[in-house]
Amino acid sequence: MFTGLIEELGEVASIKQSADGARLSVKCGGLHKDAAIGDSIATNGICLTVVAIKDRIMSFDASSETLKSTNLGGLKTGDKVNLEASLKPTSKMGGHFVTGHIDGVGKIRSKSQTGNAIKIEIESPQGVLKYLVDKGSVAVDGISLTVVDVLKDSFTIVIIPHTAKMTTIGFKNTGDTVNLEPDILAKYVAKFLKTDGGDQSLMSALKKSGFV
Repeated sequence: MFTGLIEELGEVASIKQSADGARLSVKCGGLHKDAAIGDSIATNGICLTVVAIKDRIMSFDASSETLKSTNLGGLKTGDKVNLEASLKPTSKMGGHFVTGHIDGVGKIRSKSQTGNAIKIEIESPQGVLKYLVDKGSVAVDGISLTVVDVLKDSFTIVIIPHTAKMTTIGFKNTGDTVNLEPDILAKYVAKFLKTDGGDQSLMSALKKSGFV
């Protein structure tokens, strides 16, 4: 479990693909110091397990399914990636609950300056959009962000200069892909409403709040 608050930008040292997956090695700034073999590290929002640590480089194994369902397979040496260690009981909860299980890959449709902030529109699969609400949470490449508008086949976010500087979203361009994970609480509510028929009082409250 993660919060979506990126701790540092890592740099891809190598990515070696094989028939059944890939070995990703990432050069870290300092995150490796407290890491151990078997730890979970969110890498561009993907929950990966540390399998080796050497000097400043942490290595992870990714399955063929992970390569297929995320943008990890498109990484190349020198690319920057968002890194976050797993949540501890004593950690501050500044973002939202992020599982590191990617639900879909989106594509940046546009970026525009709005004052000192940047507004970004992201084309998204319907399987992700159905769980998004205005002012709700979404993880984009592992970054906890607030949804501004949910559109027909996309959604928008606004990022502040600090987020642009400290994460990959600041230097990604139109056409680049991003890993998407909607708020897990939305999934549980949707499942409850589908399987339980939806208690009418709960349904009414959710509609008033704009959740459904």
